[in-house]
Amino acid sequence: MDILVAMIKDTALIFEGGGMRASYTAGVVVTLLEEGIEFSDVYGISAGSSHTANYISKDIWRAKASFVDFFAGRGVAGWGEFLKGKGYFNSEYIYELACAPDEKIPFDFDTFAKNPAQMHIEAYEADTDRTVYWTKDDMPTMPDLMRRVRACSTMPFFMPPIEIDGQLCFDGGIGDGWGIPLAQAKRDGYKKFFIVRTQKRDYRKAGDKHETLLKIIFKKHKNVARRMLDRYEHYNAILDGIDRLEARGEAYVFCPREMIVKSTTLKLPLLEESYRLGYEQARSELSAWRDFL
Repeated sequence: MDILVAMIKDTALIFEGGGMRASYTAGVVVTLLEEGIEFSDVYGISAGSSHTANYISKDIWRAKASFVDFFAGRGVAGWGEFLKGKGYFNSEYIYELACAPDEKIPFDFDTFAKNPAQMHIEAYEADTDRTVYWTKDDMPTMPDLMRRVRACSTMPFFMPPIEIDGQLCFDGGIGDGWGIPLAQAKRDGYKKFFIVRTQKRDYRKAGDKHETLLKIIFKKHKNVARRMLDRYEHYNAILDGIDRLEARGEAYVFCPREMIVKSTTLKLPLLEESYRLGYEQARSELSAWRDFL
């Protein structure tokens, strides 16, 4: 029986980024939608921004397809697309074209716009060295939304940056949220959090071993290289903070029990299995979710 009949306003829903690891946490999005669990404020970075948009549009099919079925087709991702200059993930097609009504993963913008839930996503501006934050107020049309989701998801090196409001934007994972937009939710006044991670509980990020190569690749964007090199320290500090929130009962943290894909995995059988594992784990934790919420 669905005992959550009102929109949840005292807890922020937060989606971590992680590229194709989001195939696992797509099972969380689907379970939340199947059970009618609605949050008033949803935060996402990188792949988490796609989860956020799909969740607010209440599209169960698209929540899975965006990270599984969609990648069975050609022209979506891979080194062939990279060599064409479109990026390892063909971001223009994935975010701005495939969402059209007659395309592969049409987006229900009408439901998205009518849903009173607020969307919070963020990207990194390379030239200003600042993080930019967007809500639904910045997205009155589907092109406005999808260009910003694309900007939030633009993995350095793997995808070409995109210009928004005159600024060149990269993945929010190198912005001040460092991959998990907890800080913004705190600034918005939240003290209770439902956090969906894309790494196992004991994961901590190691420092990048390719400092010289990064500085060469991003010689025109030195801020990007610096933040990529610094990210591991900030990211690990956020995880330590999340552990403390969880210990105090102020956060519910969904962590994959296992992770069989990488951020760049494109093999459909692996993505399907990743989704299955995430969905089964989400269903198994449902009663604990309800207790927390």
